[in-house]
Amino acid sequence: MINYKGTPKIETDRLVLRKMELQDAQKVFDHWLSDERVSDNRVNAAHKNVSETIERVAKIVCDYANKEFCWWAIERKADGKLIGEIDLYDFDNTTGNCEVSYSIGYEWWNQGYGTEALRAIMEFGFRHMNIHKIAAVHNTDNRASGKVMSKAGMVQEGIIRHMIRNAKNQYKDCAVYGILQEDYSKSNAQTDILKID
Repeated sequence: MINYKGTPKIETDRLVLRKMELQDAQKVFDHWLSDERVSDNRVNAAHKNVSETIERVAKIVCDYANKEFCWWAIERKADGKLIGEIDLYDFDNTTGNCEVSYSIGYEWWNQGYGTEALRAIMEFGFRHMNIHKIAAVHNTDNRASGKVMSKAGMVQEGIIRHMIRNAKNQYKDCAVYGILQEDYSKSNAQTDILKID
C-alpha cells in the first residue's frame, strides 16, 4: 500500500528538491518551459508568455494541499538556481505502481543533475512511500533521457510505437523504463542517504 507523504523537501549532495512557489514562475518560464530544446521532449508546447507559466505554477501550488501530489522544483545548492522539475504521478493503489517525469533546463543538461534528482525521488518513493514500481518513458529521439534513467538504475522494458503526439503534431515512439522496489533495494542496501524535511 502506498504511503502518501506529499512533497517534502529533499536534499542531495548538489540539489534541493522542494515545493514550487508562485514566485518561481518567471524562472520556470526562462529556464525550461519557454525553451523549445526542452519542450521538444515534452508533450506540451513551449510556453510563449510567462502568463501560461504563472497559471501552471499556480495550479501546482494549489495541488500541494493533496497528500497524493508529489511535484518538486529542482534547485542547485551551490547558487540557488532553479534548474528543473520532477514529479511522481499516475499512482495505482491496486498495484502500488506510479510513474516519474522530469525536465531539466538546457543550460544544465549533461551535468548529472537529472540522474541525481531521479535517484533521490526513487529513494523517496521506495523507502518512504512504499511504492512497488516506478516507471518512466522518453521519446526515442531523446536518448539522453534514457541514459538518465539507466544511470539511476531503471531498465528499459520496451518501446511503444506512436505513444505520444507532441506539440508539433508529430507522433513519437517512446522507450519505457521501470524499476521494482525489490531490485532497487538489492542494489541500494545502504541506509537512507537523503535529508528529508
